[in-house]
Amino acid sequence: MRNAVIALVLGIGLAGAAYAQREAALEPANNNVANTASLQRGAKYFVNYCLGCHSAKYVRYNRLAQDLQLSEQQLTDNLMFTGERPFDTMANAMRPEDSERWFKVSPPDLSLIARSRGTDYIYTFLRSFYASPGRPTGADNVVLPGTVMPHVLWQLQGTQRAVFATEHNTPMFEKFELAQSGDLSAEEFDDVVRDIVNFLDYIGEPIKRQRQQLGIRVIGFLLVFLLIAYMLKKEIWKDVK
Repeated sequence: MRNAVIALVLGIGLAGAAYAQREAALEPANNNVANTASLQRGAKYFVNYCLGCHSAKYVRYNRLAQDLQLSEQQLTDNLMFTGERPFDTMANAMRPEDSERWFKVSPPDLSLIARSRGTDYIYTFLRSFYASPGRPTGADNVVLPGTVMPHVLWQLQGTQRAVFATEHNTPMFEKFELAQSGDLSAEEFDDVVRDIVNFLDYIGEPIKRQRQQLGIRVIGFLLVFLLIAYMLKKEIWKDVK
């Protein structure tokens, strides 16, 4: 009995390791929340491609307009598709019962996804869908194998195939091959994904830009104070041998 339990535990561990080896390594997002133009584009892409299924229930439209330097008219015309008032939060357009019936699970809220998963994870995930006819959505993902999320950006990216090599009877992800071109080049698509990641990073901590700017001012003050303190020390102790 004991040997059977040990064999079962080892089998589960090896299976988990083999499954994990299929996943792609994360690539750096290199996003910058201080880039307001990127945040504006990211908000547009998020509303057009993500808000239909996912919500951002901790973000209010009026705070978004303030931080992204948008007028109320621009906010209403371009971003407010699921809210009626500027102080509404970013709710999704899908009813929970519909999402559970279609996807077997309700899509998660994305307000804090960048803080919980990291920007590199999101950046790599959105670029790592590949054609998989056996999947219900026709696509799978090497970062999150078996995901129920469809490839919502396929028109922009196109369709790609994943190439796997077998090592020790374990499929190892190697690279992607483009099967059908999308509306954008690879570099343009990467920029779109980076803008989305940048926006998700911003909504996860809207005060991040102000915090970073304040940190720079504080460090600058401390450096100036250190120089003054050093000069004062030299003056006070100049006659001490």
